[in-house]
Amino acid sequence: MAIRLPRIVSAKKVPKGYFAVYVGENQKRFVIPVSFLNQPLFQDLLGLSEEEFGYSHPTGGLRIPCDEEIFLDVTSRLN
Repeated sequence: MAIRLPRIVSAKKVPKGYFAVYVGENQKRFVIPVSFLNQPLFQDLLGLSEEEFGYSHPTGGLRIPCDEEIFLDVTSRLN
């Protein structure tokens, strides 16, 4: 029997092929697949991050400045 990992995983350590982003005012952490980087919808979110924060992310993680609900909607479309 095969085990399927969800496209968005919750992990303290980031598995290979995934990366962490921090979303919303509370900076909720999501671990998402690297493959999302090629998707135009996700690239729009990256553009928002660049406009708001530039390339400086003092927390060490990528911050996405949108509501968690919007983020979840966008990522659900990428699955």
